[in-house]
Amino acid sequence: MSPLILTIVILYLVLTIGIGMVATKRTQSASSFHGAKLGVVMCVAAGTGEWLGGTATTGISEYGYDFGIAGAWYTIANGIGIIFLALFFAKLYRSLETVTVPGILGHFIGPGSQTVSSILLTFVMLAVGTSQVVAIGSLGVVFGLDYVAAVIVLGGGFILYTLAGGMIAVGYTNVLHLIAMYAGVLLAVLLIGGDVGGLAGMQAALPQSYFSIKSIGMPKVFSWILASLLGACTAQAGIQPILAAKDVPTARRAAFITAILVAPFGLLTAFLGMAAKVRYPGLASGKQALPTLMMALNPVAGGIVLASILAAVLSTISPIILASGTMLTKDIYQRKLRPDADDRTLLRVSRLTTAGSGMVCILAAILLYDNSRILDLVYFAYTLRGCLFVVLLLGIYWHRTSDGGGIRGMVATTAVGFFWVAYKAVVGHYPIHPNLNETYISILAALCFTVLFSLLHRTPQPLVRAKFSGKEGD
Repeated sequence: MSPLILTIVILYLVLTIGIGMVATKRTQSASSFHGAKLGVVMCVAAGTGEWLGGTATTGISEYGYDFGIAGAWYTIANGIGIIFLALFFAKLYRSLETVTVPGILGHFIGPGSQTVSSILLTFVMLAVGTSQVVAIGSLGVVFGLDYVAAVIVLGGGFILYTLAGGMIAVGYTNVLHLIAMYAGVLLAVLLIGGDVGGLAGMQAALPQSYFSIKSIGMPKVFSWILASLLGACTAQAGIQPILAAKDVPTARRAAFITAILVAPFGLLTAFLGMAAKVRYPGLASGKQALPTLMMALNPVAGGIVLASILAAVLSTISPIILASGTMLTKDIYQRKLRPDADDRTLLRVSRLTTAGSGMVCILAAILLYDNSRILDLVYFAYTLRGCLFVVLLLGIYWHRTSDGGGIRGMVATTAVGFFWVAYKAVVGHYPIHPNLNETYISILAALCFTVLFSLLHRTPQPLVRAKFSGKEGD
């Protein structure tokens, strides 16, 4: 790799850490660390990172290489999910005065459901965070670094600035990351698009299926949309900035703007994957599409684009470890162990749990490198996130939902989803029907088990349930 490319990337990382450290001066309490009274820009910057990570760059370019423009459905589906959140739940969520999704479940279902959902959502965050750290390490290999060294050095960087400034640091740095992502990808599209003759040249060189929105398979597309509709409403890292918005109008406005920024990004990275298919049709894997293209650019452009890919990963991993630390601190430590903890103690515990979350992701990324099961783990994690929203919906709209039913429903659904993913990994296909994937079966299981166990285990509803009216979700 050109020394100039590596220099640009290192400078970008140093700049990111520096900006994050500046936020330390504004993070003097636990509430500011988790996020409090954020404006639209900070909410959008912090929230966008949940959706524009490594999958939105290298993952969609792989889909573009293998299937064509239909790979863009991934971010389009995420955008649809965020709009769903903005229209129907942002107002309600923000009005509850909590900074965690488990806190919302506890509000409508009960304290036991809050604890169990906190554990499950922490697992979700750590699984997704591990996949992002693997992406960081893989990017380091492109730079010519040893994988483990890259994971430790780059991973240490994002932990450092997240610990320093919490949500303020995530917001500040993600403004930079968002600009870098769009600037780098647009630059790559302009340069590489010209090399392959633009859209006309690609149409002449690629099969017509590459320009069909159905080429990746509509069952997969519907699965993505369904998972996004449900997952967007329980994604702690994406929702935490909305919960921390200064008021309800800010929360809704930020959600709409986030959707507008997220949805079209996949079109650009899918285009790059298609361009790679034209220039390098014989690659062993679509995973190599984007890195191979970057190596063909001049050093300055290549450095900028690689920095934008690093930005995409960093913009996701920081809010993820912050979200994990927030749930562990607020839903487990403060609520279960130390309800009387003062603010100074909560700030210290918040930093410890956030650092611990980052270290778990780094360790798991080292242990799972070259293990294809990491993707199964991430898909399973996304499935769990969507299922929690099914339980939450029942808690909001079906007043017979009990705390015991919610707990047992979540545990049983987790077991079913795990079995579905494990069966596919061992046998090669899903049980019952090949299109009945873990998303569909887990949503069905969440609905059936929660209703069943709520009927069997009727417990008194939380008193706060009486305060809710359907008008709040309008």
